[in-house]
Amino acid sequence: MQKIISFILSEAPHLKGGEVLAVPQSESAPHYFGASVPKQVLFDKEEHEVEGQKVMFEVKAYRPDVLLVEGQAEVEDIFSEEAFKLRERLIDTCHAITKRRGGKFEFSEEYSVAVIGGYTGDPEQFFTHADRIAGFLKSERLPLDEKEVAYTLSAQMKYAKDDLVIADWDGAFIFDPNGEYESVVELLQIANLQLLRYRILDSDLDARLQKVGKFMQTTIGKNTMFRNRELSQAFRDVIAVRSRSIAEFEGIDREIKLIGDWYSARLYDFVGKKFKLDTWKADIKEKLDSLEDVYSIIAENFSVTRHQLLELIQIVLFFVLQVGWFVLIALEFSFYTTRG
Repeated sequence: MQKIISFILSEAPHLKGGEVLAVPQSESAPHYFGASVPKQVLFDKEEHEVEGQKVMFEVKAYRPDVLLVEGQAEVEDIFSEEAFKLRERLIDTCHAITKRRGGKFEFSEEYSVAVIGGYTGDPEQFFTHADRIAGFLKSERLPLDEKEVAYTLSAQMKYAKDDLVIADWDGAFIFDPNGEYESVVELLQIANLQLLRYRILDSDLDARLQKVGKFMQTTIGKNTMFRNRELSQAFRDVIAVRSRSIAEFEGIDREIKLIGDWYSARLYDFVGKKFKLDTWKADIKEKLDSLEDVYSIIAENFSVTRHQLLELIQIVLFFVLQVGWFVLIALEFSFYTTRG
């Protein structure tokens, strides 16, 4: 058994409905694995002809805002040039379906998985096709250097003696004699989901920081006594963005921690290192800290301007009072002068 599974995840707001799917689970996964990982919902299925064969594509989602389009096709020789072409056409079709369903190309992740099953012996027997395996993992048709091939194939993980998973940025190879690959594909999709969420959150924080930064440049340090309404709105915006960003960030981190600490967690950690999820996490944490600084600056400036406004009101009232006394004295002087 040999097949290629290609999928695309993309941001697509307003995803509602769908049938919640059961999480595929290996025997080695902890008992709470299925209850803790993000759930997929199935919206629809579409059949398309790809490289001469009919392929069923599933349109799924991770609520509330990530669309997942997945297609699977069997191949006779997964190391052949035809298999590479099939992989490319599967991705193209996934993109077309994603676009039609409202997915955003700028916020999307594409990935392909090659599955080999039904063999006997060690999976290393297929390393006679090492260059082809490395090329598939990197979406690269050009012949790779031997050292690059060796480095690419070194990113592997085994559980039993006769199974193997090799993963890279663009793809993965799953070797399993029993053809049990569903739980591994699910974890690969979850890893891509977390990467996409980090990218979306990172971009949103960049945009918000730039917006608030521009406002501060035109406001802080200038005469802001009469711009309290704008400053108050900016203050509320920073609080809202910071609170929502922290909630999303902690939500992603919580889902990762709940995957477990057996094979599933080890595999997820292995793939996460390839995706540099820790680097994304550190960058977002730094931007959240920057947002904290902006929050403090605006809070301090808002307090100062309110204090300045109150002082101005006191000064104005003092002058009004003085004018009132002057008018009263003038009236009394006029009254006594008239009587005299």
